[in-house]
Amino acid sequence: MDVRSLLDALFSNGHSVQVDGVFLHGEGQNGGKTVAVIGTIEATPIGVEVALGLAGEVLRVIREHPGRPILLLVDTIGQRLSRRDELLGINRFLGHLAKCIEAARLHGHRVVSLVYAQAVSGGYLSSSMLADACFALPDAEIRVMALPAMARVTKIPQQKLEELSRSSPVFAPGVSNYLKMGALEALWEGDLAERLAAALQEPSGGDRRRELGEQRGGREQAGPVSQRVREDAIT
Repeated sequence: MDVRSLLDALFSNGHSVQVDGVFLHGEGQNGGKTVAVIGTIEATPIGVEVALGLAGEVLRVIREHPGRPILLLVDTIGQRLSRRDELLGINRFLGHLAKCIEAARLHGHRVVSLVYAQAVSGGYLSSSMLADACFALPDAEIRVMALPAMARVTKIPQQKLEELSRSSPVFAPGVSNYLKMGALEALWEGDLAERLAAALQEPSGGDRRRELGEQRGGREQAGPVSQRVREDAIT
């Protein structure tokens, strides 16, 4: 779905979201609420400038519109792979963006993210996955690392990884696998305005990803292991 059609579907009562280069920013009306919209278009990579731009917009909403819910619209092929960004410390810029989103949550902003096209690697993990709840359209594409690259990094043969990906969603790309792992709350189909309204009304009840992953059979050990770590830390 192109971003203009998506915005019209999400905000049937109107919106003033603008496209500024690779950025989306503005606000829309949904269910009687004004929602701040922040995001990227055209699968843009998250480099130093984009990370600062997104972080600055989050901070502006916190400063000028206390408590206003925030919708993060995601279309990125990941962090920008360039020597310049690495020398400038792209990890710290991504960390700054993540902290700004967490600051919004701590200041009472309900933060929801929606992957409407692509969500890849650090550009997604360090930003929109910091939301209170993460969602995706069914035809979106989510992955951390392609299997050939994973094989090079882990030294595990690609054929072995392909076998593992057929039985374990941890190794496999795709929205269905991220749903099974609990990284996504749900896929949005049908009336998108209704889906957004329902997501905004949900209370912020903490990180449910381990619980959802265990329930759906995608990450069966994350919850029990983290529980044992907490118990050992207390004792």
